Amino acid sequence: MSTARRIRRRIRAAVVAGSVSALLLGALTTTANATQPNSETDAFEIGNHAMGSQIAKVEGDDSSPSTAAAMRPQGVGADGMKAQATVAGIDVASHQSNVDWDYWWGQGKRFAYVKATEATSYTNPYFAQQYIGSYDIGMIRGAYHFAVPNSSSGRAQANYFVDNGGGWSGDGKTLPGALDMEYNPYGSDPCYGMNQAQMGSWIRDFHDTYRSRTGRSPVIYTSTSWWNKCVGWAQTFGDTVPLWVARYSDSVGRLPNGWGYHTFWQYTSSPLDQNSFNGTYDRLQALANG
Repeated sequence: MSTARRIRRRIRAAVVAGSVSALLLGALTTTANATQPNSETDAFEIGNHAMGSQIAKVEGDDSSPSTAAAMRPQGVGADGMKAQATVAGIDVASHQSNVDWDYWWGQGKRFAYVKATEATSYTNPYFAQQYIGSYDIGMIRGAYHFAVPNSSSGRAQANYFVDNGGGWSGDGKTLPGALDMEYNPYGSDPCYGMNQAQMGSWIRDFHDTYRSRTGRSPVIYTSTSWWNKCVGWAQTFGDTVPLWVARYSDSVGRLPNGWGYHTFWQYTSSPLDQNSFNGTYDRLQALANG
C-alpha cells in the first residue's frame, strides 16, 4: 500500500472516530441536561403574584376601601412616642398595567411602591411606567421584590432585584427597596419547605446583600401570622429594618416577632393595595433620604 493511501485511510479513521466521539458527547450532554433544571426558577411559572395576594388568599380580607380607620394614627412611631399622623400611599404591580397617576394623586396618595422583580427570572413589564410615573407626579416611590426562597439564594435574589430597578438613590424621592415575604404561591407548604432557621438565614442573606449593594437596609413586608410561623425568633430585624405589615382590617393588630412598631401598613386590597405610612410627611422624606 502506498504511503499516500495509508495517510488517507488514517484521516478517514480519525474523522469517523471524531464523529462518534462528538455523538457520544452530545448524547451525554443531552442526558445530563435532561436530569437538571434549565435554571434555578424554570421548574415552575414565575411572575404572577402581587404583594399581599397570598396573604389575602390565606388570611382573608375583611377590610373596607374606606380610609377612615386606616388613616388614623395607630401605635407608636420610630421615636417610641404615640403616632400623631399618617401618609397615604399605594402599591402596584403588572396587574394594574399603566397606572393613572393623576387620579391617585388626586385621591391623596403621596407614596407608591412598585413591583420590580420576583425570584430571579421575572421583571414587571410595566415597571418603567409605574416607577417613573409615580415619581413624575410628585410621589415618593420605591420598588419591591416578591421573594421565592426555595428557587435561589437570598443573595441571588437581592442582586437580581437591585439589577432590575430595586436600587436606591439619595434623591429624596426614592424609598429603600422592599422585600415581600409571604405565603408560598407555588406549593402547599407556606414556608417554602424551609424551617425557621433556614428561612431566617435566607432573609438575612437577602438583607446583607441588599445593604452591601445600596447602603440601605430593605423594608420587610409580611404578615404577623406568616412571619411568626415561618421565621419566628430565628432572626430579628426590628433594630434596623422598617416593617411593612399586612393586615386587612380596621387596626394594625399584633406585630411580627422582633418589631415594636410598624412603618407601613397595608390595610386593604380594594380596589388596589392601599397603605398608610406611620408618621408625618417629613418622616417619610427622612426615610427616603436615609
